[in-house]
Amino acid sequence: MLTNIDAVIFDIDGTLVDSMHVWTDIDDIFLEKYHLEEPENFHEGMEGKSYSETAQYFLDLFPELPHTKQELENEWHEMAFEIYTKELQLKKGAYDFIVDMHKAGIKLGIATSNSRDLAEGLLMNTGVWQYLDAVWTSDEAKAGKPAPDVYLKVAESLGVKPERCLVFEDVPNGILAGINAGMKVCAVEDPFSKPQEERKKELADYYIQDYDDIKNNTYEVL
Repeated sequence: MLTNIDAVIFDIDGTLVDSMHVWTDIDDIFLEKYHLEEPENFHEGMEGKSYSETAQYFLDLFPELPHTKQELENEWHEMAFEIYTKELQLKKGAYDFIVDMHKAGIKLGIATSNSRDLAEGLLMNTGVWQYLDAVWTSDEAKAGKPAPDVYLKVAESLGVKPERCLVFEDVPNGILAGINAGMKVCAVEDPFSKPQEERKKELADYYIQDYDDIKNNTYEVL
């Protein structure tokens, strides 16, 4: 998996941490607060979108909302901040894998659809911020996944060619973003995307249950 790889780039939500439930809970609370009915394929429609794109998605779906896009982003941020900065933990084996890569001289980056404040708060709280060489959000890259922009921005910041990068992702649109960037991709198991496991395996180069699979050489080559 790591042969001919000079950089490892991680998504955050569902990839480094089991956090996707946080956003479904926030969505449920938000919809109830404003007396909104969840439409069909609601969460699927958000997959891979940047923070700003998701806010626009809400405003398009629910034009009766009184929010500006920025007000909507701010309300979500307030709902999620304490959870991200105090409660969420890394997936099994992730911390050790990051430290091992750092010691081996592999450059490390983050390419997230989340906001920078929430991403940085989480990365600092979990102790991995010090090992990272570049952090980009989809909003900063100007396009959400499956567009490759955020992964290409991270690779550029790291000074590593895309074909020498290995991406870790948890959902099909994220996997496609890595593929579209010309990178190798390892799919990560996550409860939220379990129904999409077959599709994830169709797209990715590798599949792990958790990061100990890499150390134990028990990952799947697809």
